[in-house]
Amino acid sequence: MGKMRLSWIFALLVILSLVLAACPAQQPAPAAPAQEQAAAPAEAESASGATEAATEEAPAASPEDYINASREETVIFDIDGGRVTDPELWNPFVPGNRRDHGYHQAILEPLFILNYQTGEFIPWLGESFEANETNDVWVLKLREGVEWSDGTPFTADDVVFTIQMLIDNAPELGDSAAMKDWVASIEKVDDLTVQFNLTRPNPRFQLDYFSVKIWGSVNIMPKHIWEGQDPLTFKFYDPEKGWPVGTGPYTLASVSQTEFVYVRNDNWWGAKTGWKPLPAPKKLVWTWAGPEETRAALMADRQLDSLMDITLGALQALQARNPNVITWFREMPKAWVPDPCSRTFELNHAVEPWNDPDMRWALNYAIDRDQIVQIAYEGTTLKSRHFFPAYPPLDALVDKAIEAGVYDLDQLWTHDPDRAREIIESKGYTLNSNGYYEKDGQELRLDITTHEAFIEKQRIAQVIVEQLQAVGINATTRNEAGGTWGENFAFGRFEARVGWQTCGSVNEPWASLDTFNVRWLKPVGERADNDEWRWQGEQATLYSNLVDEMGTLPLGDPKVEELFIQAMDIWFDELPVIPITQAKKIIPFDTTYWTGWPTADNDYIHPPTWWQHTHVIIHNLQPAGQ
Repeated sequence: MGKMRLSWIFALLVILSLVLAACPAQQPAPAAPAQEQAAAPAEAESASGATEAATEEAPAASPEDYINASREETVIFDIDGGRVTDPELWNPFVPGNRRDHGYHQAILEPLFILNYQTGEFIPWLGESFEANETNDVWVLKLREGVEWSDGTPFTADDVVFTIQMLIDNAPELGDSAAMKDWVASIEKVDDLTVQFNLTRPNPRFQLDYFSVKIWGSVNIMPKHIWEGQDPLTFKFYDPEKGWPVGTGPYTLASVSQTEFVYVRNDNWWGAKTGWKPLPAPKKLVWTWAGPEETRAALMADRQLDSLMDITLGALQALQARNPNVITWFREMPKAWVPDPCSRTFELNHAVEPWNDPDMRWALNYAIDRDQIVQIAYEGTTLKSRHFFPAYPPLDALVDKAIEAGVYDLDQLWTHDPDRAREIIESKGYTLNSNGYYEKDGQELRLDITTHEAFIEKQRIAQVIVEQLQAVGINATTRNEAGGTWGENFAFGRFEARVGWQTCGSVNEPWASLDTFNVRWLKPVGERADNDEWRWQGEQATLYSNLVDEMGTLPLGDPKVEELFIQAMDIWFDELPVIPITQAKKIIPFDTTYWTGWPTADNDYIHPPTWWQHTHVIIHNLQPAGQ
């Protein structure tokens, strides 16, 4: 492991040298000196203030005028997921398609946004979403005056059309399986009112699907364009027609696999109605520059305003070169911790011997989480107690399961290579001359795949490989292109991976628990929307029955805790996935040109700019000189 530690030190030195070398002799002069950790205006403006700003004479500019906007008028974002394989695919429902290269941050607006800092819903395209007493009928009220970017009104017809399209094409489209599962029928009450009649009570319907709880939400499409199209093949891209059309304050100007440019639409409905002023940036760019050191070099050169997730060493090198770079916390841990998607080691239960819970426990005993935290994270995160993010409401439930004796944290965290070997040998494996276990002439191997753009997961996988090798498992790791990695997971074409697919819960347990539900089970070769690990069997079914019962209960019902404890009793014995660490996100922002970025000192919203709530951030950005 000493070699591993030295390799990371060497890598950090390389990053430092690259960042320092990347600065050109002449740099563009900033519009004005930045103020580190500058405060931004609060997200929620007064209605009168927004109206006054909106009634000011807007500049007589067309989107074409903003294509050549200056650097001081342009915000440049890093693309989180790497290069985009098909930059002309703007159908958000094609499985595996991307939206975080600016599509759902600039063009697609959500109905509501969950603010992690306040716990409140921010109404956006929707004004309210109310359930009846039995939580099986929900009524959505839309904001008046919303328009698509082509000037067509956004109405209840668009909502009804979109949801019905998803139901009719389930499970082939993204979000469709959930809509078909939950929505018995949907009807228009009037132009601004929609009624959802559910198949069964669901007190979490708004939270889980229409509130950007994590990353994104179910997006509404324009009926006047999508009607008559084949939603399985429609690309929704035609620059001459102005496609893609959205309700957001920006329209698409140009695309490539590594760069997407958006320009401000000065006829945006929000400004016209007085709801919000136009955002200050005239142009937005999302770009992918490749490896971490290259992206850090861009920010050092003030050519990137928001960088996704980087390592501590790269951040330190970056801030040494560009003192205008800030993070969520001024001091350690720097990162926004925890991200709601904890990091887990995930096995394909359709692949032997990893369908055996004893073998999954053998892997758990071989893993040293403390070592992963120190080497892969440089001490900037915590090891996980559970697959939940370490948020207080969820931690309290885990504590109850521990107190009940069904969830043994000491056992989960035990690093015991001898115990791992004992379990493996009990299954008939013996060591061969290469130092690896084998049975019936087959060596015990494990192929761990990672996403090419996600450095955090790659580093976890590298440490896990060394730990599994040490107990006699011939483990390897390799990177795959993002699209390939996601498709292989969905169709069951993988052995193991470092992932986060238990994402879902932030304030209640059901959403994450439901990811393991057998009702999502698909055979290998068919796309799975949840439970891509394909956990199955009698215990999985008993667990799922408990989760189904929990899903009908109101938030905060005392029986939720009882059902959670029973479900954890089964889950812990089976260990369908292995919790590893809490997810940390060091998200640097450059204040050279733009201030108003979210920080712990200016916590109007949470900071991930690859999520759909980035609309709130963009509306808070101001030129650095103001």
